[in-house]
Parts: sequence; C-alpha cells; structure tokens
Amino acid sequence: MIGVVGHEDLPPDTSALVERELRACLERYAEPAPGLVRAGTRPAAAFARAIRAAGRDLVALLPAQGAVPAPLPSRAVEQAREVMALAEEVRLLAYDPADRDACVRADEALILHCDRVLAVWDGSPTNGRDATAHMVAYARARGVQVEVVWPAGAVRTPVQAVRTPVPVRRGVRTA
Repeated sequence: MIGVVGHEDLPPDTSALVERELRACLERYAEPAPGLVRAGTRPAAAFARAIRAAGRDLVALLPAQGAVPAPLPSRAVEQAREVMALAEEVRLLAYDPADRDACVRADEALILHCDRVLAVWDGSPTNGRDATAHMVAYARARGVQVEVVWPAGAVRTPVQAVRTPVPVRRGVRTA
C-alpha cells in the first residue's frame, strides 16, 4: 500500500499543486499498489483524487468510537466526505480526531500498513500542531520508503498568533 501523511494547513491552491505532484509520483510507480489515507485531512483529499485518477483503489481510515464513526472536527468534514466518496473501501480506526496525539498514533498505524509513504512536507520540524517531520522519521525508522512531496510555489496557511493578555496589577510596586 501507498500511504500519505502531511501538513493539514494547506490552502486550496497549494492542495491543487500537491495533487499534481502526487499524480506525477504515482505515474512513476510500476506496482499497482492501492492507496491508504486517514480521512479528514487536506493531503488525504489531494491523494484520493490523484490515486483514483491513476486508476488505483483507495482505502480510507475513518475515526471510530467503538463500532460507529466518530464525529469529525468541522474543519475536516469536507475533506472526509470527498475521501469517502472516492474510496473503494472505508475502514474504522479507533481514535479521537480532535486529539492531536491520537491522530499521530493513527498515522503511525497507517504507516505500518504501507510499503511506501508520500509525505506532503516542507521540511519544517515537528511542533505542537504538526507532526509531519515525526511521521517521516517514524516511517524511515521502520524501513518504509518515503518520498517527500513539496512542489514549487507550495505554501502553508499562516497560523494566527494567539495573544494572551497580560494582567496589569495596579498599585503593586516592583523593585
């Protein structure tokens, strides 16, 4: 299987660039391996379109709570619908899609079922929001072939800094 992991903060124009690059990658692979994605991410939607255009099957992993699908965060619903519509098969995987650590564990499980991983990655380190660098290292450490996909002109959506107000104490003397 061919899996995909990557940055989830891709604007639509970058998703289109990534999709074209993923299609080019798939054309180079002689083996007719199916694709495997975790539904609900921008890279998964771009990969789903690319793999179906290449005439390959797609297996989508959908988050589950017990034996039923788990509610997705609102930002992920549109991508998940598209991936499920393109998938040949949908499998449930127990994890909380609103929990970053659970998503990391779900991507690690995905990687363990793949012979090759396409990483939509700009080379940035893992941080509290994004674990793409970790996924690349995780796959490589397990002997899974990794191809990094980051086309020219690709950008990520800038993250708005959250400003925490500093309380002002009046009448307090400092030395």
